[in-house]
Amino acid sequence: MRKSHWFSAAATLGGLSLGLAAAPASAGCLTGAAVGGVAGHMAHHHALVGAAAGCVVGHGMAARKKRETADQKAAERRQAQQPQPAPTRGRPGG
Repeated sequence: MRKSHWFSAAATLGGLSLGLAAAPASAGCLTGAAVGGVAGHMAHHHALVGAAAGCVVGHGMAARKKRETADQKAAERRQAQQPQPAPTRGRPGG
């Protein structure tokens, strides 16, 4: 293995260990960085650039998913709080 590959691997592992320490604040970043790093490596050995871009994209996707889930739960709560119509006796309209 060339020296640059060892450096890249060490930098990646170091970055991942720092990322695990701040896991709650970095939702989606680690997954995005892993995917971006692999894609960047395949695109002419730009793994670090790919990992950085993947982290940004992954974090954005996680934030959007969290926001959509919160909106859906709020809509369900609003719907549950609305009064339900009373059941009618007999035939309707008669």
